[in-house]
Amino acid sequence: MKKFGLLFALQFVIFLGFTQPYLVGNRSITFTDLSRNNRSIATDIYYPANTSGSNVPVAGNAGEKFPVLVFGHGFVMVTSAYANIWNAVVPQGYIVVLPNTESGFSPSHTEFSKDIAFLVSAMQSEGQNNSSAFFDKVDSTSCVMGHSMGGGSSFLSVQYNSSITAIANLAAAETNPSAIAACANIAIPALVIAGGNDCITPPANHQLPMYNALSSACKTYVSITGGSHCQMAESNFNCNFGELTCTPAPAITRAQQHAIINALLIPWLNYQLKGDCNAWNDFQNLLSAGSGITSQQSCTACVTGITNQDLYGKLKIFPVPARDHFLVQADGFNSSVKISIYNLHGVKISEQFISRKDSNYFKAEAPAISGLYLVEMIAENGERNFSRLIVQ
Repeated sequence: MKKFGLLFALQFVIFLGFTQPYLVGNRSITFTDLSRNNRSIATDIYYPANTSGSNVPVAGNAGEKFPVLVFGHGFVMVTSAYANIWNAVVPQGYIVVLPNTESGFSPSHTEFSKDIAFLVSAMQSEGQNNSSAFFDKVDSTSCVMGHSMGGGSSFLSVQYNSSITAIANLAAAETNPSAIAACANIAIPALVIAGGNDCITPPANHQLPMYNALSSACKTYVSITGGSHCQMAESNFNCNFGELTCTPAPAITRAQQHAIINALLIPWLNYQLKGDCNAWNDFQNLLSAGSGITSQQSCTACVTGITNQDLYGKLKIFPVPARDHFLVQADGFNSSVKISIYNLHGVKISEQFISRKDSNYFKAEAPAISGLYLVEMIAENGERNFSRLIVQ
């Protein structure tokens, strides 16, 4: 584990130099889960827009789609407490979805976790519905997230939706049933963020056991030095009141803690959901430079030289998600190609030499294990292009 001194908010922002390509639009939708006796799920949605405000159009050029982040709130907390999350990630090209359910004093962690899992699929269905404001704007990749109770519930949610791509949590709390026990069956990439001065869900009893139990091939644990439980979110009376009853108190400001969270979360998401290796290198540089955090990680290296821009080239892969095989439409490619499939840690899973015959498409075998992959296609003339592949 690496130990470092405090890094102030401005240093994190300058280090990564994040741009703000989009403004933030918002709308509220009540979804209905038919499989749970028509359960109503009131939901707040924040999304990339060219004009900020309620019910404004979703931004993006033709064909541009945005990954979905479903975020579970903490115990007796409101979704507005997480403005720091959506104001940071939505401008980077993400849709943030927050269920308003299980907000009382006797929440069902199981039902909340099912709400989180359901909303991933519900939003992707919105992307395929030509009468929806999100039509053709929702990517196939997704991340379940949460704070405190919502963090623990997001661990529980993974078992209910096999299409979830990744998981990231802020001061996740143990739940009933046990989120720690559920982690043993989670193999998707995971980011666990804890506060070093969290007296509500002490990391030794909550986030560290979750991290250790995860079966993920790529998992990262980060503790924010001096960070607290409630400063993961905006100031909220219920959370702040609980934090006043325990020690230690936070040793950094809320703004400093938010800047550290944003600096870690954005490049991690850009890699795990968009396949951007440069972002992964930025994330690793933060861990290595490490002011203000301690960290541990179990991951292998990224496929180098691939940027997010490469993934929006000539290749069109379908169906999404794929199962035992997938088709590639590759405009301009000749009749024979080599297709290599990599996992997100740089390991080549397969290599196939394929000839196109009567169809406009190449047919290739998909990996047997569900997850997000990178597909490299090389033509006979040496032309090289990439795309993402989701396998369910």
